[in-house]
Amino acid sequence: MKALVTGGGGFLGLALVRRLRLRGDEVRSYSRHAHLAVEAAGAQSVRGDLGDVRALREACRGVDVVFHTAAKAGIAGAPEEFRRTNHEGTLNVLAAALEARVGRLVFTSSPSVCFDGRDHLAAGNDLPLSGRFLAEYPRSKAAAEAAVLGANGRQGLATCALRPHLIVGPGDPHLLPRIVARARRGRLAIVGSGRNRVSITDVENAAHAHVLAADRLALGAPHAGRAYFLGQAEPIALWPWIAEVLGRLGIDFRPRRIPLGLAYTLGLACEAWAGLTRSVEEPRMTRFLALQLARSHTYDLGPAQRDFGYAEEITLAQCTERVVADLAARTELLTR
Repeated sequence: MKALVTGGGGFLGLALVRRLRLRGDEVRSYSRHAHLAVEAAGAQSVRGDLGDVRALREACRGVDVVFHTAAKAGIAGAPEEFRRTNHEGTLNVLAAALEARVGRLVFTSSPSVCFDGRDHLAAGNDLPLSGRFLAEYPRSKAAAEAAVLGANGRQGLATCALRPHLIVGPGDPHLLPRIVARARRGRLAIVGSGRNRVSITDVENAAHAHVLAADRLALGAPHAGRAYFLGQAEPIALWPWIAEVLGRLGIDFRPRRIPLGLAYTLGLACEAWAGLTRSVEEPRMTRFLALQLARSHTYDLGPAQRDFGYAEEITLAQCTERVVADLAARTELLTR
């Protein structure tokens, strides 16, 4: 198989590149920057922006499947940046894939496209897109996902979307390192009751699911034109799990508790201040973040198991061990 991975130098993208190369696939990575790890894996590295339609057309030439993982994530940044990268960039990828007569496209979406501020427990594929977005990331990803699924069947292209929740594992550049940094500074607080349950996804499981979905994707396949949640088979109790990880790293975690209402109000104030000052710094709190930290969000893997044969390779216990070992090694390197 000849595959194009947009964002191949990113956390998920690199795991996907390596997995494809290990089984002998020909892989081309498309990223804004050069990544030595991509070339070390034996993949071709192409530099380009999602706004460069001509470069995307050339990158799509001759490939069988496109894995579109590239995106602007986070809670900081101008709305137009999220729209340009996540929505318009995805439209450009679709246009390039259609022109190159690519047969399959797997899009990396996010469960946040469905997050409406309420608890979601074992949520299935019938969960609708949110009608109330409190951040530009989920708003732009929802528009992109709709475009991808809407393109299924056009000019012979089969598409699907995968929604891995909270990707973690060795090499995590954002999520858990930030939590560790906040805990070390005494700035990590429990929002809400602290009893919420959450799905997380080991990066290798996420990459595995993408490959499975691509291998079985064709017009008329059960998952063509549909979106699927991904996560560990076993959800975590969020705050006890964080406390366990921090404790094993030798961090004394004695958090204060913040009622959700107070955190939500603080988030509103931080957003207003950021807008007033046009700050590009990530706010300490936002309404979206407050709700994400306080609510339960777990997902039903049954549809992914049934429609394209997904089964996790890394269990929750193994995932936790991988996370702790990676963070411990990186903490040791940073403190030498």
